[in-house]
Amino acid sequence: MHHISDEQRRIRLGRRHLLAPSVRTASPVSVTDALVALHATDAATVFLSACARMSEASVVAVERALYEDVSLVRQLSMRNTLFVVSQELAPYVDASNARAVAAKERRTFLKHLADDGNGLDERWLAGTERKILAALAAHGPLTGSELSAAVAGLRTKITVFPGKKYEGVQGVASRVIRILAAEGRIRRDRPRGSWTSSQFRWTTSEPLPFEEPAQAQAELARRWLRSYGPATEADLKWWTGWALGPVRKSLAAVGAEEVRLDGGAVGWILPKDLEPEPALEPWAALLPALDPSAMGWADRSFHLPAGHRKALFDRSGNIGPTVWWNGEIVGGWAQRADGEPVWRLLSDIGRDATAVVEAEASRLSQWVGQARITPRFRTPLERELTA
Repeated sequence: MHHISDEQRRIRLGRRHLLAPSVRTASPVSVTDALVALHATDAATVFLSACARMSEASVVAVERALYEDVSLVRQLSMRNTLFVVSQELAPYVDASNARAVAAKERRTFLKHLADDGNGLDERWLAGTERKILAALAAHGPLTGSELSAAVAGLRTKITVFPGKKYEGVQGVASRVIRILAAEGRIRRDRPRGSWTSSQFRWTTSEPLPFEEPAQAQAELARRWLRSYGPATEADLKWWTGWALGPVRKSLAAVGAEEVRLDGGAVGWILPKDLEPEPALEPWAALLPALDPSAMGWADRSFHLPAGHRKALFDRSGNIGPTVWWNGEIVGGWAQRADGEPVWRLLSDIGRDATAVVEAEASRLSQWVGQARITPRFRTPLERELTA
């Protein structure tokens, strides 16, 4: 069996994830396709992930792709998580993941309506949704608060989990809007405030082209292997959120080949992708919380020393902002209240490498400007650095 070392995996990561200066790109869409998808749970992560890989970091270019060209779209998809993908890939993500997520969201909400016992049902929900779409068509884009003012049904409150010790009363607005967005009937438009804000306005959306789920899963697996391979079945299963059956079928559909990884594990790679890649120039990167290069695998041991996990992850397994050197996570960073980026190395990388990290921190500071970034999921090191 062909062997691919951890060193080769780190070289591939640096090149294919566009992290070395010589392989950066001018386009946020090219960045997104290189990574398959950008994590979007935290609004700032999309911009930080894209600009870290752009030859000229540009908030305006990312905003244009998200809100004007709509060449980048947000989808509630893999692992029931919000991602940004290219318009080209969106139909495949929709068929392979997002449709099922949206259907589950609708089923769950309809059950809450039935449990509430006040006669709210599927007909009521459909009527409310029509009024939301009409309001957006006539007056959009609108914030959630503005939609609630325009559509009386969104001001409804229901009792969830009645009779349980965790029974509670909730408004329906966020749930109904979330369902429409998950189904691709509305989309997030420019937020209130700066690019770091998650208080989005909402607008209507065009339906995506239809793709068959099996073919869509194969296409998503192919692109993921190109960006993240070699990787194990467990890695693909974790990243997609699929059951093992679809994982194995999609690997077979793309003709994936087995390779041996350091430590003896079996990985998978695309056909004709076995040749070793030449080393890159030395490179450093400051990547945001939940960046795809840190979150792309279940087993990250080839680029993440085990001793660094406690400082860099929260209790739910979300990674915070990270410092990279030549394909390995060597520390973490944060932004202080005065805007200064501050970082700490957890590995000894030497004086010359430290100077490269300092230069990258300066580049980050220049394009971020007056924006202030606080990750949604805070980690021990990030909290310590900002204290």
